[in-house]
Amino acid sequence: MNAAAPRLLVDPYLDWTAGEGLPIHEDFGVDLLTAGTAPWPRLGERCRGAFIHLRGRGDWMTVFLLELPPGGQSAPQQHLFDELFYVLSGSGSTVIELPGGGRHAFEWGPRSLFAPPLNCRYRIFNASGTEPVRLASSNNMRILMNVLHNADVLFDHPFAFPEREGLPGYYSGEGEMTAIRPGRNLWETNFVPDLGSFALKPWEARGVGSSNIQFLMSEGSMGAHVSEMPVGTYKKGHRHGAGLHVFFIHGTGYTLLWNEGDPDFQRVDWRHGMCFAPPDNMFHQHFDTSAQPARYVAIGFGSKRYPIIWDRRVGSEGKRTDVSIKEGGAQIEYPDQDPRIHALWLAELHKTGVESQMGAIFDELQVVPMADLHRG
Repeated sequence: MNAAAPRLLVDPYLDWTAGEGLPIHEDFGVDLLTAGTAPWPRLGERCRGAFIHLRGRGDWMTVFLLELPPGGQSAPQQHLFDELFYVLSGSGSTVIELPGGGRHAFEWGPRSLFAPPLNCRYRIFNASGTEPVRLASSNNMRILMNVLHNADVLFDHPFAFPEREGLPGYYSGEGEMTAIRPGRNLWETNFVPDLGSFALKPWEARGVGSSNIQFLMSEGSMGAHVSEMPVGTYKKGHRHGAGLHVFFIHGTGYTLLWNEGDPDFQRVDWRHGMCFAPPDNMFHQHFDTSAQPARYVAIGFGSKRYPIIWDRRVGSEGKRTDVSIKEGGAQIEYPDQDPRIHALWLAELHKTGVESQMGAIFDELQVVPMADLHRG
């Protein structure tokens, strides 16, 4: 009799997702508005879902794609992993039951962001009788599942975390600002009604006219930030660890990705609904080609209050993404970038009829002719 094969390189989270019977989408980026879903009994009757496993997802977090039918609602959910919901399409409401017997209810629409407090019971409702709603759940189930090797303990556990509940106003869109410095201004809340209109703070070090705000939601382990590029501009290239999932809010454009020494670029085109995650320490750079500012929200494991992982801590205090790599940071300044990058962007602007606002920076820099470009 042959000995049983050794159990090596086991990933309990991936085993669990395979057992749920949902589509699993894997790529550099995925359009969450068109990605296929399948019935998900765990979520509720007639509800559907999918798993989004991006190449740069890392070890700490994952994304669920959720779809509720017209007039539908989720089954009651309760779990020991933090979760941030970004509303992709549709409108509805969420009801949260607190361990002490209280409850909060709030209404949301496209581009809302909300986070139920850890292990609080909640339900999601679709307000439309004719259209489904889609939401993206960014959560840290992956690392917890791979540590505990058991999914059952994560759901319907009785332990309460009252310190995660937050102030009552946090469920109606109110919050508290902690002003630190550009790129580190922190808004604390549980619900943001519209990320597309939320006021940002200047962060010029990341690019011409760049602005940003950091979020701490429900005192959780997941962090988020929203950044924007003005019309006719793009951000500076930079790199960081894996796991930061980027969801585009408004505007259109693209992102280039490359590893140090690569002859060509990878490219992800985006608009609202697209999600991608840059792989570990892969340089990437965001470009607005539309006639409106381009805005996105990036969600990852660890926050400005609770960095948790080493990469998030040194990214805040050491190898910062707004400091040149020549000075020990993680950013490529405009004069140091590959000259093909600017030429490619000018060609893309020509297609959309948008005028560049980068001339003052690049007039004196050499730009490679389009005929010499190599595109990945």
